Amino acid sequence: MSTHYNAFAGGDVGRIEALSDGIFAFAATVLVLDFRTPDAADIHSETELLSALLASSHRLMPWLLSLLTLGIFWVAQQTQLSQLARSNRDLTWLHLVFLAIITVLPFTTRLLADFFTYRTAFLIYWANIFLLGVAVYVTWAYSERAKLLREDAPPALLGAFRRRVIIAQSLYALGALIGLASVPLGLALIILIQLNYAIAPRLPILSRL
Repeated sequence: MSTHYNAFAGGDVGRIEALSDGIFAFAATVLVLDFRTPDAADIHSETELLSALLASSHRLMPWLLSLLTLGIFWVAQQTQLSQLARSNRDLTWLHLVFLAIITVLPFTTRLLADFFTYRTAFLIYWANIFLLGVAVYVTWAYSERAKLLREDAPPALLGAFRRRVIIAQSLYALGALIGLASVPLGLALIILIQLNYAIAPRLPILSRL
């Protein structure tokens, strides 16, 4: 009997890693391109330049938030990929879906920066983070179910990864609820959550989140 093509497709984990690094790097670059220098024709003094820069300072918060988001999900995906013994066609496509959601982040960031006080823009941004969490959870769950993980993968990591995603998404959802009352406050909370995951402080409660 002949073997079907799908049995061989998408088996190289290295190709997933290479594509992922490229897309994450591109997304991070596009984020900073959203910053614009003031039009020289409108600037005639130091005061006007400072005023123009301050007028666009609200873009810093969405930029920082998105940079942290990219970093956290890049680390999460790299943690997954480092534990894979092999890949397959289905897992490769699941990671492509995850990367497709990553490519949307510059758009949702720009939307939030342009409409900083609008709940709709904030909720669309939060939905982007939520979908990333769902995607990274599904790729991990599928890797376990399809037995694609290395034999020496730490047993404690299997449950720890799931818990991290669930707890993080619950905290982001709390930030989204607070954002319904005050968008800047909701964003500030999500940034604090992101900073906790980025810095990983060795504190009894925060280190368990």
